[in-house]
Amino acid sequence: MAISVFDLFKIGIGPSSSHTVGPMKAARMFGVGLKATGLLARVHTLKAELFGSLGATGKGHGSDKAVLLGLMGETPDGVPIEAVEGLLVGIRESGRLNLLGEHEIAFKESEHLAMLRRALPFHPNGMRYTAWDADGVELLSRVYYSVGGGFVVDESAAAGADPLISESSRLPYRFANAVELLRHCSEQNLPISQVMLENEKIWRTEDQIRTGLLKIWDVMQACVKRGCSTEGILPGGLKVKRRAANIYQQLIDKPEAGLSDPLTAMDWVDLYALAVNEENAAGGRVVTAPTNGAAGIIPAVMLYYRRFVPGASDDGIVRFLLTAGAIGVLYKENASISGAEVGCQGEVGSACSMAAGALAEVMGGSPAQVENAAEIGMEHNLGLTCDPIGGLVQVPCIERNAMAAIKAINAARMALRGDGTHFVSLDKVIRTMRDTGADMKSKYKETARGGLALNVLEAPGDISVGLPEC
Repeated sequence: MAISVFDLFKIGIGPSSSHTVGPMKAARMFGVGLKATGLLARVHTLKAELFGSLGATGKGHGSDKAVLLGLMGETPDGVPIEAVEGLLVGIRESGRLNLLGEHEIAFKESEHLAMLRRALPFHPNGMRYTAWDADGVELLSRVYYSVGGGFVVDESAAAGADPLISESSRLPYRFANAVELLRHCSEQNLPISQVMLENEKIWRTEDQIRTGLLKIWDVMQACVKRGCSTEGILPGGLKVKRRAANIYQQLIDKPEAGLSDPLTAMDWVDLYALAVNEENAAGGRVVTAPTNGAAGIIPAVMLYYRRFVPGASDDGIVRFLLTAGAIGVLYKENASISGAEVGCQGEVGSACSMAAGALAEVMGGSPAQVENAAEIGMEHNLGLTCDPIGGLVQVPCIERNAMAAIKAINAARMALRGDGTHFVSLDKVIRTMRDTGADMKSKYKETARGGLALNVLEAPGDISVGLPEC
């Protein structure tokens, strides 16, 4: 399969790529399918069923809202964030939904949106959409899977069909693993970013690629800025207080502290990551990188590069994202970036690895050193569980992004101190992550039924709103 850097980095909406972005896209796909077959105007009743992890933690992840927005025809990158609540209130108060903005139907969530804990066979994040006419005759029924990072596939994927654009034969530098990627670099005397750039050219011109990646960078920076200026309590019932604005104020109020404390750069990196993931938790505009739950790691490391690395430039930003994309392709093709499938090692671990490798390249690292940095970034996230308290992308998710951003920087610096040779290869650590995810109990994979999600809520308290339904 051929995966573009723009598949891995998508402008979307929080709080989850698999539980918010994916269901929104699937709901819209179903509506578009009805329209394409001439059935839209005949729809009288429609039902959406969310299964497995989507059913278990969908309320906390905003899956219910995403389905309504998608059925209305909204897209993750286009829906006006400030208008979302008004759109949802309109549906819930009137009991009517304007399908694709063209055909109004009755829609009551209690009857037409079901969240079920049982999983469909192909992936933990399964959905089924069904439409009937006024006589109760089924018009169309489709099953979709949200497989992580906002990627959505239909039933054909379960039958073995390639779920993504299969254009790999057109790629000038095809690679299925890190060994093949490094071979291209060696034979062509190219950095990893250039190999990825040449592959990207099958879809876009070089100018379009650069412009698109810098737009993604702009959205990342805007997200950080909003996070640094927004105070308050995050939605969902856990009453988690936003911290980024306060930390930002502390850092700018006493800039002289950085002169005496050489670790102040860490505070800034923590801030960047926290700002992004607080925005994500609030349902704001973020870049899926490669998932929403891990969306703060790559922007935080990029801002570290831009602010603290001498000679940083927009060219470096473009190379950073291309390198991170190449590493992300390896995880997407050989393991998973879905917390519901392999735990948080697939989200935070993959993002940490991508950021580490990308930083190593823009700091002058060789392809071997880049591969080493990416390996370090994942090796020390192996076994990381996905156990969001209350099914919300808040605790431990927000802090976890800050910790992984620092880890990525450290991984890059360690790799740059070596010559690229190391004991564990990136391919082996990716395979290990995949196998570890397969062995991990399902309660630790985005179901909010184990780990912190269970133990914290066993303690006395008044946390109740936003918890997953049994």
